[in-house]
Amino acid sequence: MTTATHEALAEKLDAALPQTQCTRCGYPRCKAYARALANGGADIDQCPPGGDATIRLLARLLGVEPKPLDPAFGKHEPRRRAVIDESRCIGCRKCIDACPVDAIVGARKWMHTVIAAQCSGCELCVPPCPVDCIDLVAVPPATSDGPWPEYARGETDVWRIRTAARAARLVRPRTQPRVKTEPSTRRDQSIRAIPTPETIRAEIAAAVARVRRRRSSSSG
Repeated sequence: MTTATHEALAEKLDAALPQTQCTRCGYPRCKAYARALANGGADIDQCPPGGDATIRLLARLLGVEPKPLDPAFGKHEPRRRAVIDESRCIGCRKCIDACPVDAIVGARKWMHTVIAAQCSGCELCVPPCPVDCIDLVAVPPATSDGPWPEYARGETDVWRIRTAARAARLVRPRTQPRVKTEPSTRRDQSIRAIPTPETIRAEIAAAVARVRRRRSSSSG
């Protein structure tokens, strides 16, 4: 298999993954798992969020028989998302640093909050929280236009884009200027699904208001 053919297969396999970026497959990103699948270094039964739907799709792309999800990588569970109890948040930034899709906003020593529409439910923000102020709540399945019953293609495309952008940002020297590129039609459509600054500000304002109401009721 040529390098170009291998990469083309990896792209197709990556598109078959739900892009939660949870690392439960044993790889740091969905794209890394897809590349391992393409070169025969991983099996099709390692994605708990994707469950049987993803296994069937991966099997078809690789020309192999489907198999049950390997319990060593976890079990398929109903979709959830992270919620921060702002009254207990100490602003340590550990959850922000852990989030692969930049769904958490806040500043050091200031309250953080999760942009609900952007959270992939990867759960990576929970272990590093030193004050245990992050809960996981059930999320109704999205109106699916993809192979998964719980995820919409549009949101998985956004998670892929945001993860790649974050990875590029983390390795880019601070002095290196950003290069603007023209998005493809599909990427352009996915970017439109990213919350606007107004939406983010509204969610932060709502979070602040909740904290103030709790503090007011407790002091009364």
